[in-house]
Amino acid sequence: MRVKRVLSGFGACVVTVFGSVVAVGAGTAQAAPACPDLHVVAIPGTWETTTDPGAHRGPGMLGAVTDPLPDSVGVDYVTYAATAFPWETEVYGASKRQAVDNARGIIADVAQRCDNTNFALVGYSQGADAAGDLAAEIGTGLGVVPSSRMVAVGLLSDPRRSEGDTLIGPPVVGNGSGGPRIGGFGMVTPQTRTFCVAGDLYCSTPKDDFVTRLAGFLAQNSSPVAPLTGKTMQEAMVIADDLMAAGGMSALDAQSSDGANQDRVDRLSEFYGSQVHQDYRQYVVDENGATATSWLANWLNSLA
Repeated sequence: MRVKRVLSGFGACVVTVFGSVVAVGAGTAQAAPACPDLHVVAIPGTWETTTDPGAHRGPGMLGAVTDPLPDSVGVDYVTYAATAFPWETEVYGASKRQAVDNARGIIADVAQRCDNTNFALVGYSQGADAAGDLAAEIGTGLGVVPSSRMVAVGLLSDPRRSEGDTLIGPPVVGNGSGGPRIGGFGMVTPQTRTFCVAGDLYCSTPKDDFVTRLAGFLAQNSSPVAPLTGKTMQEAMVIADDLMAAGGMSALDAQSSDGANQDRVDRLSEFYGSQVHQDYRQYVVDENGATATSWLANWLNSLA
């Protein structure tokens, strides 16, 4: 019965962890020099892009970030599966891995041709998850360019947001639903900014919500070819240690009761109804009235 209730709890929050409802908007193409001073690599969110050659998608949320940039800035949008569920093209973990690989390939190609070009990474939702992972890879010296060439990282609704990341806007609780990145962003930490609307469950999961944290861990590692790394084990141990400190299986059992599961369903319904995850073009983050997307655009403009 306990296992059944725990699995029921996973089912109640799996949509929050795996997928997002997004608004896809139109964007304009950039005509940048072959080797610009700044090259922006943008990774859209779930369902905002696709590898299907017969489907057309706009830049989605990130269009509000890249459209205002001058023509002197290079901009590439990463195409990837951008799916989440087993019945789609790829499960979340495999889709995100594809996004990281494709973004890495773009940076490597431009860097090989352009010795003096610096880079910026921006991402939204699943794209922020991928962009953050790639930024952490570069920041810890494992990337295709040195960290000195990564001058800006902007993450909108990052499912791996850490409460230690530099947040632009009002404070929010907890970490992302996928858990914080072990080791953070390394040498890219000073260049990284994250944005999270209060109430956005993708980037703001309370530490004591173990059902969502476990579902997030499974989502992050859902790729069938995902390696079992030391970081994976560390992330699992962080959840296990926190769970034991909170009362162990009895705490998880309490969060998976019928009543708790119904409360979770109600919270999810409220979350999706609120549209806060789609609010970053309207989400004001400073006293000047800048929204998350306009703040990012202004920041990138200042670096161009």
